[in-house]
Amino acid sequence: MLISLLLSSLLTLVELNCENLFDCRHDTLKNDIEFTPEGARHWTPTKYWNKLNHISQEILSSSEELPDLVALCEVENDSALHDLTRRSLLREAGYDYLMTESPDRRGIDVALLYQPVRFRPLCYDYLEVEPIKDMRPTRDILHVEGVIANGDTLHIFVLHAPSRFGGEKMSRPYRTQVAKTLLSFLGHINDNGEKNIIVAGDFNDYATNKSLTLLEEAGLRNITKAAGGLNNFAGGTYRFNGEWRSIDHVLLSPSLVPKVKDTYINDSPFLLEEDDRYGGHRPRRSFSGYRYHRDGFSDHLPLVVRFDFEKGK
Repeated sequence: MLISLLLSSLLTLVELNCENLFDCRHDTLKNDIEFTPEGARHWTPTKYWNKLNHISQEILSSSEELPDLVALCEVENDSALHDLTRRSLLREAGYDYLMTESPDRRGIDVALLYQPVRFRPLCYDYLEVEPIKDMRPTRDILHVEGVIANGDTLHIFVLHAPSRFGGEKMSRPYRTQVAKTLLSFLGHINDNGEKNIIVAGDFNDYATNKSLTLLEEAGLRNITKAAGGLNNFAGGTYRFNGEWRSIDHVLLSPSLVPKVKDTYINDSPFLLEEDDRYGGHRPRRSFSGYRYHRDGFSDHLPLVVRFDFEKGK
């Protein structure tokens, strides 16, 4: 089994916003008190472990083979990632992980899970997003450079841009600032345009918004803008007011585009529920406001990209 994994030219990436994967302990340096047993969400160990196992199910159901790379948004800390990879339903999957430790006031960060036999990190760092006027401190961008089984080097970036809280127009410059931060760094490492670059995350923007068009104008390709549900239920990774749209994206350098085998959204039926208000289906989320759903998973659906590194040779 190990030999077949090492020899396989296929590589699967999953991107997922976990919808508030907090542990139950208060970090005195963060505004996370609502996700404690005494807090507004009454976040107990039972709810926490239920959440961990549900996130595990989302990941494991995203492809027939075990995903090699998993880009996660809205994860609180190392404790939550340790529990996810070592003590949940993922405990036999063999994932290691890297994550940021950002100045976000709530304490949420981004992370990359990886299969060590399929991806070997060489180095990693964080790209700090300097706040502009009226902008709160936000999540750092995680950058991991590593080697895959065939010897190719990948530069993987995981980001979670600021939300649209306060309105799309007012908050637009904040998401643009994240894109500009990434582009500035790419300009330093990719002078000759030959690096293999993957950018994955929750952009809180649609493909036609400025933060995404800036990245495409700089040469990255948004290869998931037309991704649909594998089971034809979902038209995007997120549903708002009855409309499916994607605010989660994966962008690639031109060198990787020919290696893409397929892209899709994991809309497995157990991740969905009927939308009583607008009709159709919506993600089976963990919370509606402060109301907890024991059978909920996340308000986002997993986005999947499968590569074949034999293609385009």
